[in-house]
Amino acid sequence: MTDTLLWRLAYDVAEAHQPDGTGRCRSLLCGDQEAPCHVLVDAERAMRLARGDAATGPQLPATRPRPGVAARPDGTRTGREAA
Repeated sequence: MTDTLLWRLAYDVAEAHQPDGTGRCRSLLCGDQEAPCHVLVDAERAMRLARGDAATGPQLPATRPRPGVAARPDGTRTGREAA
């Protein structure tokens, strides 16, 4: 277990958002949404993250283009990229 506090909080949230006998979220906060509600899905993901499951780990941020990397309108590059 990597983060016990996160797991316990997520577990409590997941318990409160279990579906009832009709397949709807029993939490009043969800307003009778079909199960699984988005809160339950997020809580289950948080439980996996708290256990250290690498498959649901944080995604790498998208790379942003660096200044000077983009080609000029004439197709030439500037700076270190030109070398």
